[in-house]
Amino acid sequence: MKSNHHLSKRGLKAAEKPLRVDMDIYFQAMEDRYHHYTNPEGKFPMNVAENQLCWDALKEKIQAITKSQEIPDWVSSYGDPAGVLSLREASAHFLSGYLTHVPIPPETLAFSSGATSVIELTSFLLADHGDTAVIPAPSYPVYSADIGVIPGIKRYNLQTHHEIEEIKNGIPLSIELLEKSKLEIESSGSNFRMLILTTPDNPTGSIYSEDQLNHLADWCIKNEIHLIVNEIYGLSRIDTSNPEIKEDYPNPIHFVSFAQLMAERRNPYLHFWYSFSKDFGISGFRVGLLHSYNEDLIGGYRNAGLSHSVSNYTQWILTEVLKDRIFLDAYIETNQKALTTSYLMVVRCLKKSEIPFNPSYGSLFVWADLSEFLLENSDKGQHDLWLDIYQHSGILFTPGAGFGHQKKGLFRLVISSVDHQALEVAMERFSAYITKRRNT
Repeated sequence: MKSNHHLSKRGLKAAEKPLRVDMDIYFQAMEDRYHHYTNPEGKFPMNVAENQLCWDALKEKIQAITKSQEIPDWVSSYGDPAGVLSLREASAHFLSGYLTHVPIPPETLAFSSGATSVIELTSFLLADHGDTAVIPAPSYPVYSADIGVIPGIKRYNLQTHHEIEEIKNGIPLSIELLEKSKLEIESSGSNFRMLILTTPDNPTGSIYSEDQLNHLADWCIKNEIHLIVNEIYGLSRIDTSNPEIKEDYPNPIHFVSFAQLMAERRNPYLHFWYSFSKDFGISGFRVGLLHSYNEDLIGGYRNAGLSHSVSNYTQWILTEVLKDRIFLDAYIETNQKALTTSYLMVVRCLKKSEIPFNPSYGSLFVWADLSEFLLENSDKGQHDLWLDIYQHSGILFTPGAGFGHQKKGLFRLVISSVDHQALEVAMERFSAYITKRRNT
């Protein structure tokens, strides 16, 4: 009997399952976006991880490049699938100078069209279909699709804590928890192949300490498990010394790039992800990178990566931006100040409303606990609360579904997706929503 379906099983699964449960409402909110003059009753899309704070400065820089320089002829031809040499060299200098603070050899870098592509291709090359990647929960929901749809890797959400209070001094990821996870995964017939960490973390804003990264790296090397650290928010850091929030960090953790540990060990099981999407606010440019001393991995990336390549025109533009250290100095400083201002505005509101949240070291988020407003402690209750906030305040947060965390009622607030004037209005509306809910 012939099937009525005209797609493969994989195609049907892709067609039926949305990438994110919040995207339809996100597009609605974008069409009715708040503007203080033209649409004062509009919506606030604060659910997608975009940084809109300093685009004007970067746009001006890019326009100056395109006006003053002739497009090189190589842009119209095929290039190295892993990234042209000029971009790899410029990016190596950029990372060394601003994020990793250790030299990055250009030959250890490989580029793809965005962070999603980097995650997908790296996973495809490191793990076999049916293997498992362990990711501490809560974590980026779309990791599931990035590692699962094409690489066919299972996601294991490792529960390191239950309450927000438990991560105020860092993510309590221990060797004991990893050993327990390894036993459970192997008992199920799978293979613990990858450990994926994000620092600063999405959604909690926490960071891993240098000692913690060292212990985790040693354990992964010993067990022949690939440890990949995603530093996509590496330069989107909050000024935790600001007097208004300094007391929120009684035991401050110093950010150390995982690339420093990699440079010391040069081990084939240690890898690093980065993208220009968040720190530079150019998610639409689609530029992500892998850094690894595993020569076979870089070689495989180059051989398999043609369909993931970044356009040569984009590579040229980004290379020219990265060459200007004076611009980069000013841009990164301005961006971090603007991000800190946004963070202060949000946590000021949360503190006034007595909403628990995790003090953030970086990223574009605040992870807040709204569980007191759940009508039922379930996925449905969480979803209903998320919709209720949007319908009565016009603020669209990221729903808790997909982050892999067991506790219900936790939401991600993207603090960089609207400007400061709009964010102030959004927080006023949110405060009014909280007051009304508590009085009913």
